[in-house]
Amino acid sequence: MATYECKKCGMSVNATCGKCGAPLVDGSLELDDGSKVQISECPNGHGKIKSPMCCGEDMSCSL
Repeated sequence: MATYECKKCGMSVNATCGKCGAPLVDGSLELDDGSKVQISECPNGHGKIKSPMCCGEDMSCSL
């Protein structure tokens, strides 16, 4: 399961798919400029999300 954690305050979030309830899996998405964005996606193909934000910064997740 994807668990995002804020490096500033330590808050963490577990992510599941709203359609099927499956735990989201960690991944990354390469943008057109070559940079990568950390994402979590439904293993059943229902979509993907960018990392959530906390304390004004993207939360991180171990890949």
